[in-house]
Amino acid sequence: MLTLGSLFDGIGVFPLAARRQGIVPLWASEIEKAPISITKRHFPDMEHLGDITQLHGGEVPPVDIITFGSPCQNLSSAGRREGLGGAKSSLFFQAVRMIEEMRDATGSQFPTIVIWENVMGALLSGDRLDFRAVLQSLTDAEIPMPASGRWASAGMVRGGGRDLCWRLLDAQHWADPRLARRQRVFVVADLGGRRAGAILFKPRRLFPLPAPCGDFGLSPAGADRISAVEAGGPLPVVHPFQGYRMRGAAKAGDVGNFLGSFGKPTDPFPTLMAGGLTVFALWREGREAEGVITWLTPTEGERAMGLPDGWTAYGCDGRPVSARARQKALGNSIALPCAEYIMAGVKEELEGGIKYSDT
Repeated sequence: MLTLGSLFDGIGVFPLAARRQGIVPLWASEIEKAPISITKRHFPDMEHLGDITQLHGGEVPPVDIITFGSPCQNLSSAGRREGLGGAKSSLFFQAVRMIEEMRDATGSQFPTIVIWENVMGALLSGDRLDFRAVLQSLTDAEIPMPASGRWASAGMVRGGGRDLCWRLLDAQHWADPRLARRQRVFVVADLGGRRAGAILFKPRRLFPLPAPCGDFGLSPAGADRISAVEAGGPLPVVHPFQGYRMRGAAKAGDVGNFLGSFGKPTDPFPTLMAGGLTVFALWREGREAEGVITWLTPTEGERAMGLPDGWTAYGCDGRPVSARARQKALGNSIALPCAEYIMAGVKEELEGGIKYSDT
């Protein structure tokens, strides 16, 4: 049975993707109280190890797979762009340290697969040198910058006996019904073989979205629509609303960009943000003056990430998690369908099977 350890675990999306593929989440490292409580509710048998800076990779249970989405604050275009040298994003190197310590302690047997996830800005940060540092750290080899000076949205490098691929995935294309826009870089490193390409690039069909949590009581959002006649009046028009774009356009006096911040009804919702609510505009045709700007509820945020309804609703003590804590946790998380696509590749390459599950 394959096992997984999750660093910077958040609300347990990598462990959930692993469990849906028959992989056992063995332990996790996280320091935020609300996410820890949420994951303890869903994974009561998964050990929580605490602060990564206090851990030694040779002293924790060895696992086949280690996943980590190290803090993105210093890499994101929405942050200060200190890069991997920033106080938060430099924790990436703590994860690399743990991985190498585990490899040393197990005769290079564990882990076999390492998966790193981060914001699209990681490809640009530090004059694009930060991503080079990521690749070099995971391959233990010297990697030249591309001749173009830019990193492609997908690629492969090999060195130091290791196989590594990266790919930019946008969550909106990985589920039906469509999810929110969420572009993330995923790096897969095979530390003992040549399987990274098959894990990250091989086509697989979409996995079914999970059913709601059993104690939450809501049914999943459906894709069916009703007519205005059946509704008894004009149907509401929903437009994704890009708050950051709107504020920037207003400050610059850019009318076109300001109007464009409302988007089109067919556009995906913008990326969920940890530092603020994801908003959208809502009105009825012919009554635009009565329209409002509102925001996604935590349940809608879960659906936008492909998670089960109610995933973040309660902690391990049975108490409700605050809406603000849920929004922050979701904004810091990853989309389940993208994580499960990769986990299915790991399962297939290491064990030879994919599980299509709705639980």
